[in-house]
Amino acid sequence: MATELDKIFLILEIAEFIIGMLGNVFIGLVNCSEGIKNQKVFSADFILTCLAISTIGQLFVILFDSFLVGLASHLYTTYRLGKPVIMLWHMTNHLTTWLATCLSIFYFFKIAHFPHSLFLWLRWRMNGMIVMLLILSLFLLIFNSLVLEIFIDISLNIIDKSNLTLYLDESKTVYDKLSILKTLLSLTSFIPFSLSLTSLLFLFLSLVRHTRNLKLSSLGSRDSSTEAHRRAMKMVMSFLFLFIVHFFSLQVANWIFFMLWNNKYIKFAMLALNAFPSCHSFILILGNSKLRQTAVRLLWHLRNYTKTPNPLPL
Repeated sequence: MATELDKIFLILEIAEFIIGMLGNVFIGLVNCSEGIKNQKVFSADFILTCLAISTIGQLFVILFDSFLVGLASHLYTTYRLGKPVIMLWHMTNHLTTWLATCLSIFYFFKIAHFPHSLFLWLRWRMNGMIVMLLILSLFLLIFNSLVLEIFIDISLNIIDKSNLTLYLDESKTVYDKLSILKTLLSLTSFIPFSLSLTSLLFLFLSLVRHTRNLKLSSLGSRDSSTEAHRRAMKMVMSFLFLFIVHFFSLQVANWIFFMLWNNKYIKFAMLALNAFPSCHSFILILGNSKLRQTAVRLLWHLRNYTKTPNPLPL
């Protein structure tokens, strides 16, 4: 029977699900309608649409995962439900993270400007480089899935046998094996983080250089390029902040799950963990001029519609 904590946890998870769905469905519909109307798909719109679709899939997995933890946590330690849910969550999370990273790199090459020949060469081949990054992410997804499958098999097998902490104290070999597998899973998460962090640092350097050139030419410090730099930096910084919270929440949730299973604190870790797919879409909407203007027009129409009095019945 669900406790009060379980009910609060499920209400908050449903709220995160609704918030995330509203933002990502909006992004997907706007970009798809624009692509059909203009008969042309821009790279940023394509990445945004793929990111929205991937996040929608992740939100559904998260919702099912939350109901499983909140209402039937004992089923999480079974191979029939626990393993498929963890694998699905990992796959959707991996795709979402890498698509967000590709978007950060795309904004960097689209907005930043350096006279260096390597930067100009990479910028000219930006679309091909994004495709190569996505192919790399698929190879890493296959590698991570294989490692995760071994990790889950060992962990669930131990949980079935006895208390995990006691069992690991008695079996150092199993503990070392789990530690190595967990380290491999964590290291692959640093690749998209380091790429996004590098994009942010170079965006900042490009902004500093651009602002200095404007001051030297007496044109002021605010123009369209400067504003584009700042908007892109805010988006990448927001993504990095959410990713850091997401990554550490994942480590805490894993530790609680495998060391203190059926502990109430795993629910708080999951709430922080799921903030990334729920909140990131609204950061993307605010940072994209087309999406932001469409959202403002939609809100204006909704506001006027709610203020319009209903006609009196005849």
